[in-house]
Amino acid sequence: MASDRYRPISDYAIIGDTRSAALVSREGSIDWLCWPRFNSRSVFARILDRDRGGFFSLAPSIEFKSTRRYIDETNALETTYETDRGVVRVLDLMPALTEAEKRERLMPFRQLLRRVEGVEGDVPMEARYEPRPNYARVVPRLELRRGDTVWCATGAEVWYLRSNVEMQIDDACARGVFAIKAKERHHFALSYETHAPAVLASIGESADQEVDATLAFWRKWSSNLTYNGPYRDQVLRSVLTLKLMAYAPSGGIVAAPTTSLPEKIGGVRNWDYRFCWLRDASFTVGALYDCGFSIEGSAFVDWLLYATRLTQPSLQILYDVFGESRLPESTLDHLEGYAGSRPVRIGNSAHDQFQLDVYGEVLGGIDEYTDRGERLDRDTQRLAKRLADTVVKRWREPDSGIWEKRSGRKQHVHAKIMAWAALDCAVHLVDKGRLKADATAWQRTRDAIKAEVLERGFNRELTSLVAIYDGDEVDSSLLYASRVGFLAGDDPRLLGTIDAIRSKLGHDDLLFRYEQRTDDGLPPGEGAFLACSFWLVEALAIAGREEEASELFEKLLDRANDVGLLSEEAEVPSGALIGNFPQALTHIGLLNAALRLQTPVARKGERQAR
Repeated sequence: MASDRYRPISDYAIIGDTRSAALVSREGSIDWLCWPRFNSRSVFARILDRDRGGFFSLAPSIEFKSTRRYIDETNALETTYETDRGVVRVLDLMPALTEAEKRERLMPFRQLLRRVEGVEGDVPMEARYEPRPNYARVVPRLELRRGDTVWCATGAEVWYLRSNVEMQIDDACARGVFAIKAKERHHFALSYETHAPAVLASIGESADQEVDATLAFWRKWSSNLTYNGPYRDQVLRSVLTLKLMAYAPSGGIVAAPTTSLPEKIGGVRNWDYRFCWLRDASFTVGALYDCGFSIEGSAFVDWLLYATRLTQPSLQILYDVFGESRLPESTLDHLEGYAGSRPVRIGNSAHDQFQLDVYGEVLGGIDEYTDRGERLDRDTQRLAKRLADTVVKRWREPDSGIWEKRSGRKQHVHAKIMAWAALDCAVHLVDKGRLKADATAWQRTRDAIKAEVLERGFNRELTSLVAIYDGDEVDSSLLYASRVGFLAGDDPRLLGTIDAIRSKLGHDDLLFRYEQRTDDGLPPGEGAFLACSFWLVEALAIAGREEEASELFEKLLDRANDVGLLSEEAEVPSGALIGNFPQALTHIGLLNAALRLQTPVARKGERQAR
């Protein structure tokens, strides 16, 4: 079977430099890397095609056992290999420096460093470098230049691999075989340039200096964490992971650094998540600020405002890191797909869906921003008013729903709740003097939305909110009713909703997004959606069921892999991590759940249900 040839998704860890990211397997193989940005074409894609995708491996050439960790409060990955001949450590990172340090150093445009160090004994090692640019459409010609540099080029793009290990080239593969003794070090430095004179990556002592500077960068950044609750380690790892998925020049946070890791092994639900979704915007802003990362919270709002201004008053559900709204979807039919899961997609056609809930996300993000002491300029105030006015005009329309179903538009109750939240935030901005506007129409429409939802979106036989007006199916997104204050946490209608969701969609601590009989326009079959379980933790805590919430939260934490990373979904019943990885929405859910357990009643910026 194809799945037997692929590493479990949980076997991967992420490294990055807040511009792009790579996935490194427990075996020491870099199997996914896109340069120069998250959504650029891949140079390594073995995670999507074991035979032809391309990779860069570094590990003992004899049988080994591996353990790994991120070095204390950083995003530098250290893997320890134990063999019968001795022990070695490999450190993987992308240099991340301050802007001042970058001005002082001449560095490649993009760079990845791998350092191997002998701990004890004499261990035989092998490095294999097989770049396959442009999603493995290109099998490049490799050349050895200057004795220590493997050169590879396609078009205007050039990759340089430098090492103090001798490399031999065999067609499109470079291979280095060496032995390493205790206290010896060797370096591999891969750099990328385009349309510019090449700057060769550092090896030897200068590479060690870049390692030290990168470790210092991450430690200083992590020191901003203000959360000091019982889940500090997990919270810090989640914010460090989000930082890796934030595109620093714009502030946008991609949903995941990967594309087409399947929601069901062998299935077709394989999507490109290397873009920025508006979903959960307010909760992203709140979590970043509440954890002490106000710069990142503010930068995300800046991206949010820039991207939405390009298309407002209509809003898309996703944009790229620069705010680009045209993201055509296509398939890479030459790739096998992870464990045979086809098709492999790039781009995402969900960008042109109408989702009413995003208005609540954007206005919620603006509201959270001002609750943290930030001021709105004239253009942002104008944007907020236009968005609120659009909700007044369009809230009765059916939409595609939060889950981007491809089965047509419906009257989704979650969308109406978020339309209510959008206007509630707009009214709040006016009430607090942060927005100058006549809120009369917004208040009237807000109240009308709530009345209609409680009339048509609440099933009295189920004693629960339902997914679609006048229906009898539930949906995990209905937990937002608690998160945004649509209903009080202990309202019987909300308690009934929680119970119905757990009964119909639950599997132990896991929740499916919606009922399996729901027609979403695709063949059936997907895993449990991990973010939904973290939303449930919040809903239970708000309802005053803190002990139950804590128990659920700790079960969910155990689902992270050995370095604290979580994917989009978990397979039921095996619990295997599936879907794109790591997943920003899941880690945002973890952050908000941890913060909620620390302060169950209300967090900064929140208002009581009306």
